[in-house]
Amino acid sequence: MGKPVIAVQLYTLRDFCKTPGDLKQTLHRVKAMGYHAVQVSGIAPMDPQIVKDATEQEGLTVCATHISFDRLGSDLDGVIRQHKLWNCRYVGIGSMPDNYRESREGYIQFAKETSEYGRLLAQEGLTLIYHNHNFEFRSYGKVTGMELLYEESDPAALQFEIDTYWVQAGGADPIWWIRKLGGRMDVVHYKDMALNEQSQQIMAEVGEGNLNWKGILAACEETGVKWCAVEQDVCRRDPFEALKISKDNLAAMGCRF
Repeated sequence: MGKPVIAVQLYTLRDFCKTPGDLKQTLHRVKAMGYHAVQVSGIAPMDPQIVKDATEQEGLTVCATHISFDRLGSDLDGVIRQHKLWNCRYVGIGSMPDNYRESREGYIQFAKETSEYGRLLAQEGLTLIYHNHNFEFRSYGKVTGMELLYEESDPAALQFEIDTYWVQAGGADPIWWIRKLGGRMDVVHYKDMALNEQSQQIMAEVGEGNLNWKGILAACEETGVKWCAVEQDVCRRDPFEALKISKDNLAAMGCRF
């Protein structure tokens, strides 16, 4: 299997993507760091053509997105047009709405509904992916919410996009989950976990925390992951500096950009 391509998840830079001008400047800085792909998430609402023009001007690939789950029901045609305009295959659901999270039945319902949307997107050559946080690892009897999503969704209609930090925060093993999802996961979020002075879990630049990156990188390569987007929801320093640190550390680990 080839090495995945490392991208930037723009949610990390959401405060710098509030206008078309901001977005263009931000993408220029991302490219100058040595990244060649972005995941579009967290930017201010703007005409999709603006995003297409800005990414193409910098030679950046839009590898994936995050959209609200509700938009799949209210504007599926618009979602399809947007992703085709951007030449972006992966339609990401950033999180599960609250009303599905409270019971085993809620997870099963969400798995069935997302599978229906995924089948419609697949007919258009697109792939629906789901991004986890930590709450999916709550147990319902002898099974976690994450396991319910895996077991109750259609493998041909829904892929996953695990977040290494949030899997660890949920008490699970990112490497185990990468391997379990082999064949159903083309996109992964890279985010490290460290401890602050109060021994509380905090998000860190990749390679600056405690996650087993040698094992994570190997598992992604072994299972055929295509894209790995660096994300840091909360940065302890300037977000551009944080992304540069992650980039340099991943480059030193032999990753592909």
